[in-house]
Amino acid sequence: MSQTGTSDSQTSPSAVPAPTGFAALGLDMRLLGMIGALLVIWVGFALFTEWRFLTPRNIFNLTIQTVSVALMATGMVFVIVTRHIDLSVGSLLAVCSAAMAMLQTQFLPDLLGLGSPLIWILAVLAGLVVGTTIGAFQGWMVGYLAIPSFIVTLGGLLIWRNVAWYLTNGQTIGPLDPTFSIFGGINGTLGEGWSWIVGLGLTVAALVLLVQSRRNKAAHGFPVKPIWAEAALGAIFTVVILGFILILNSYSIPSRRLERQFEARGEVMPEGLEMGYGLPVSVLLLIVVAIIMTVVARRTRLGRYIFATGGNPDAAELSGINTKLLTVKVFAIMGALCAISAVVASARLTNHSNDIGTLDELRVIAAAVIGGTALSGGLGTIYGAILGALIMQSLQSGMAMVGVDAPLQNIVVGAVLVLAVLVDIVYRRRAGI
Repeated sequence: MSQTGTSDSQTSPSAVPAPTGFAALGLDMRLLGMIGALLVIWVGFALFTEWRFLTPRNIFNLTIQTVSVALMATGMVFVIVTRHIDLSVGSLLAVCSAAMAMLQTQFLPDLLGLGSPLIWILAVLAGLVVGTTIGAFQGWMVGYLAIPSFIVTLGGLLIWRNVAWYLTNGQTIGPLDPTFSIFGGINGTLGEGWSWIVGLGLTVAALVLLVQSRRNKAAHGFPVKPIWAEAALGAIFTVVILGFILILNSYSIPSRRLERQFEARGEVMPEGLEMGYGLPVSVLLLIVVAIIMTVVARRTRLGRYIFATGGNPDAAELSGINTKLLTVKVFAIMGALCAISAVVASARLTNHSNDIGTLDELRVIAAAVIGGTALSGGLGTIYGAILGALIMQSLQSGMAMVGVDAPLQNIVVGAVLVLAVLVDIVYRRRAGI
């Protein structure tokens, strides 16, 4: 996703020597470093918790806890890449959550009737409208009024949090629509069968993309990886995707909960039956959003404009890019993702609470930065931001299981953020980026 300079015009693609050995895999060394750090964190906490940290149950909980921040982190990549910042995402999540909760519990049931299937749909659409509109408005102030994004979104942090409070009169609103709650995690999973289908589909898609990428490079005369390297990457993707599905399917639904599910359908549960939860709907939603955001970043004009503007705003404007309108679009995308995140966060709680999204702005920025997004602009990846969110959540969950106090948890997370920025600076200096 990062913008890279072109090579000497006198050097043809075919003249570039193909990498050999481990380098032939073409893996991002910074990505490998983050994966290595994540594995160290997991193994470390596993040792301190007698391996409870790496049980299917905890991995399942870890994934659904990561989704909300990860969704917003994908949008924060675009914001930071364009040399801006958004401090209002936690408060924007709260106001979207409040709006959706009020619609589900007070307005739409009276209008459509209690239990109407349209309630959750209209509530989600309303949340998306609220989030996108607020995001676009903040982007307009940054782009067209030239108010620094730090100031605009700092004001938004205070404003939207308290707008959410007034919408609900400071009360916890719930319970939310049962169908809406499937986006929260444990209340909405695909089950073992559909999880395997999704996992196989993602695996096939990844392998097809590998083949297509190789063909495109060969067709344009660019060096291609050795067959063994392509096969190794395909094997890695397959093991990671299907292994993840296997772990989620290994987390069994408690027998009493399973009995209630059968009773709700008017059936009797077979004796000794065991079923796994499978892939949470919220995690599937994150996968879909990640794919869309990656396509936008890599394959669309909007994505090229975003990274070109972040790399050199003056040159981008002189080349004909409407950087003001682009800023509005980037913040509108961020607002829409805050609304989607509000769906996941409130559905997981099955209600709207006043403290929902508190400090999420710091977690989201930290996830993007830890994931390799440069605060100087122009560089960042969607998958890096998601991995950064997973690292953050792993630290917090692991420390909670070990018994570390909340204040110390925040100290550790803050220290990790500063360390991540330092490592990123050193890495980019050595790499000449």
